[in-house]
Amino acid sequence: MLAELVTIGDEILIGQIVDTNSVFLSKSLSSIGISVSQITSISDKSSDIINTIDRSRENCDLIILTGGLGPTSDDITKHTLCSYFNDKLVWYPEIKKHIEKLFAENISTPISDMNREQALLPSSAKIFKNHYGTASGMWFSGKNIEVIALPGVPYEMKSLMEKSIIPELKNIFDRPYIYNKTLVTYGLGESAIASRISGWESKLPNSIKLAYLPSLGKVRLRLSSIGCIEKDVKKEVDDQLLVLKLLISDIYVGDEEDGPIELLIGKILERKNKTLSIAESCTGGKISSIITANPGASNYYKGGLVTYVNDSKVSLLNVSNKLIQEKGVVSSSVAEAMAIGVAKHFKSDYGISTTGNAGPTLGDKKSKIGQVFIAISGPNGVFSKEYMMGNHRDRVINKSINKAFEMFFRLISSD
Repeated sequence: MLAELVTIGDEILIGQIVDTNSVFLSKSLSSIGISVSQITSISDKSSDIINTIDRSRENCDLIILTGGLGPTSDDITKHTLCSYFNDKLVWYPEIKKHIEKLFAENISTPISDMNREQALLPSSAKIFKNHYGTASGMWFSGKNIEVIALPGVPYEMKSLMEKSIIPELKNIFDRPYIYNKTLVTYGLGESAIASRISGWESKLPNSIKLAYLPSLGKVRLRLSSIGCIEKDVKKEVDDQLLVLKLLISDIYVGDEEDGPIELLIGKILERKNKTLSIAESCTGGKISSIITANPGASNYYKGGLVTYVNDSKVSLLNVSNKLIQEKGVVSSSVAEAMAIGVAKHFKSDYGISTTGNAGPTLGDKKSKIGQVFIAISGPNGVFSKEYMMGNHRDRVINKSINKAFEMFFRLISSD
């Protein structure tokens, strides 16, 4: 079964908002054996919606539209679909009561007739109540296509998918089983990995597809397969994964479903009853931000300092001003002093530090753009590594973040 996802809204096309709905929808459909063949973004025009449905129904079984279901004049999805499927709008008293209750209990702005008209819905479509908003979900069948329209507000769309649409799709359609497994690696680029595993890759069964998903400092390897019998599909992929893991054992950090590397680090620290603190210069607090985004981080993370200028390194981390003058702020000596200083400041078992030149101009004339030092202090001492991260500021910062996580993960995994 094939599906196409269509996001509606000029705000997406002009880059005012990012389409996160399609990511969620793709994962949700894949989990129940429905493959997404295309993702499309279109403007708030009836002609664009109609042309997209006409084109898509030649190639897929299901179209899911998000957006354009609000109460204002630019929200035309409902009216366009009614016209396309020769339907008409009728009042749904239960939905009208629901909308009035939402306003009475949760919204300070008085309800208007425009809001109430959100209960005017297609007479022949299947209607799904939106428990968190006023725009209901709608399912049209006809013209050899299933068309589902959902609100564009992410949390409203997700609720409707999880509580209503996915159960309905599972109920109605026979679907194959789709199985994806993704391994996460750090420390080697995709071409180097491809070269290492080429012999194994060339012998993969035709039913299994390998994809390389590179980002700065890490590469994910995804194996995918589809079939009728779940246990057979899983066994074939899992058998290949065992061989792949042996080939990349030195760079493999875990399966994607285990969680991101910072979460794996947190689990190890909790298990060992150890704590961490971080001093950041070139990464500007982003490492700390990533760690504290995870619930329960306070069990192992003591705190962080963004010591962006020399004065703060001296006053907060007790880095010697003489050391900075002699070695340069971007140096192994300063990085190690920062890591030791932050661990002492927060009384943590481990300290991580970053200092580097992200560009585009030279802040420290003794360093080059892209030069970064990352240091880690711990119970067994302190060490640092030097890296050249490139000449683009975003690349330097984000690659430094990933490298810091990789270094620390490998250290505490082996301690």
